[in-house]
Amino acid sequence: MNLGGFKNREILVNLTTGLVDYRKINEEDARKYIGGRGLGVKYVLDNGPQVSPLSEDNILCMMTGPVTGSRVSMSGRLCFVTKSPLTGTVTDSHMGGWTAARLKWAGIDNVIIKGRSDKPVYLYIENGQAEIRDASSVWGLSTRETVKVFKEKYGEKDLSVACIGIAGENKVLYAGFMNEHDRSAGRGGTGAVAGDKMLKAIVIKAAQKGNMPVAADEEAYKPAIQAGLKAIMESPVTAPRKGGLSVYGTNVLANIMNTVGAIPAKNSQYSHFEGTEGHSGETVNATILIADNGCHACPVTCKKEVEVKEGKYKTKTESFEYETGWALGANCGLSDANAIAFMLNQCNEYGLDTIEIGNALSVTMEAYQRGLIDERVEWGDADKMIELIEKAANREGFLGNAIADGPGRAAARYGAPEMAMVVKNQSIPAYDPRGAQGIGLGYATSNRGACHLRGYTIASEIMGIPEPTDRLKPEGKGELLKIFQDLHAFSDSMNICKFSAFAENADLYADQYSAMTGIKLSADDVLKIGERIYNLERYYNNLAGFNTRVDDMLPKRFLEEPASGGSAGSVCHLDVMLDEYYTARGWNEGVVPDSKLKQLEIV
Repeated sequence: MNLGGFKNREILVNLTTGLVDYRKINEEDARKYIGGRGLGVKYVLDNGPQVSPLSEDNILCMMTGPVTGSRVSMSGRLCFVTKSPLTGTVTDSHMGGWTAARLKWAGIDNVIIKGRSDKPVYLYIENGQAEIRDASSVWGLSTRETVKVFKEKYGEKDLSVACIGIAGENKVLYAGFMNEHDRSAGRGGTGAVAGDKMLKAIVIKAAQKGNMPVAADEEAYKPAIQAGLKAIMESPVTAPRKGGLSVYGTNVLANIMNTVGAIPAKNSQYSHFEGTEGHSGETVNATILIADNGCHACPVTCKKEVEVKEGKYKTKTESFEYETGWALGANCGLSDANAIAFMLNQCNEYGLDTIEIGNALSVTMEAYQRGLIDERVEWGDADKMIELIEKAANREGFLGNAIADGPGRAAARYGAPEMAMVVKNQSIPAYDPRGAQGIGLGYATSNRGACHLRGYTIASEIMGIPEPTDRLKPEGKGELLKIFQDLHAFSDSMNICKFSAFAENADLYADQYSAMTGIKLSADDVLKIGERIYNLERYYNNLAGFNTRVDDMLPKRFLEEPASGGSAGSVCHLDVMLDEYYTARGWNEGVVPDSKLKQLEIV
């Protein structure tokens, strides 16, 4: 392959046989699916959509993109792709920090792992080579303890560790990977897949000097980078030390979403919560914030490190996100930022997705509220939440196991499946569809289960980016969502941070990709490739059994029970939007027709 940005080297690991091999990247696949998410989904599809997620036949792909580890702003994202044990769909989960950059600097683009070891192992990568090594000494350790062991063994300098905690070892269905900077690839259960394979960690030793990706068109590369950086520096959202995302992190949204009545509260029984201020970005900054941290090639520094210095919730951890604050806060009737920080640290140590466990806890609270379970689990009881997080990570007892399997399965066990605020068994994030119609459509049609990051219409509906739309009107949201989904599919495959889209657009992405790879793309090409990737995922899901309109439905609560607060009386008008969306996509009730697959050159 002769494309700039790539090292043109993938590691193939078979944990059953203990063999490691290497291959070059197919150039046609790289041109069609870019890298990262897109190329990873292609590999997972080629492996077969009928495999069991927790089996040696499933593959776990660790993916970078053509600009990863470069001077392109926000190019430090890493992508895990697999078949999800939580949803049964294809899934991809991303983390920041320096892990992706170090993988590229080590001379590797991607790692594809198959099989299952008969003992705990980790993968060690350095200088373009990989070895499977014994992990018995770290099996059972927390993520931070694991990182500490490897730092002592290999030296802290130029080292990155992506590992699972005991939640992954115990195959909690939403366990994820954590790295040395508390960056998480949380959603979809990639950590459970690793745990099933007895894979504790991927350890990478690589320095930046002399190893950064080489652009195919150096003359165009510098101005393309400068234009992207200029947009980021001038955006009212991303501008360093000025923009809301930089100053408060993602938690800048807590008070905003609560004011408009679009923050799901007490398992979405309400769409506002009086205690939101207690865990908002403003409160966190004023009380427990100790550092603004960033990732490779990122000036925004949106990661907020916090410390509770005394009391029973004494802790120090990263990163207090809006999603985490909501999932463990308003969603569970809790306003105490100190308690939430303690639970965040728990989840980081165990390797748990905070969105999923927050929803599993809120389902359990509603079950107790309804009298469906005997064990007392009251709204806002932080100490009980802490106890149940530990039990879930260890799969201890009836509630621990129920929570460990996610809110969809937990609600069914409690006898009221309608309590689960899930799509395809994955929990909703921190935006109530009754207060922002487009995001509801986004949850319903996300290929990895309920997700705000597949198509972040909140940018338009709440923030007015790139232009404002009426958040309570369903009309036009099908077309709007498709554009967001296609754009994000491309950026996730180029593997740059989703937050770049607050400042950059398809033209800037096209210029950066073109300069790096040498393949000239336009903004229209970017959206066309994104459309191909989104349809590839949907095609996988169709083959895996998700092939009716019912699979793209929201919980009835959002469709029938009116919102409260600033969106009082509103419900989500999903059917209207779904019809428009299917028309925009050219799908037949959620199924990609053969003509569309051929048009997009998928088959």
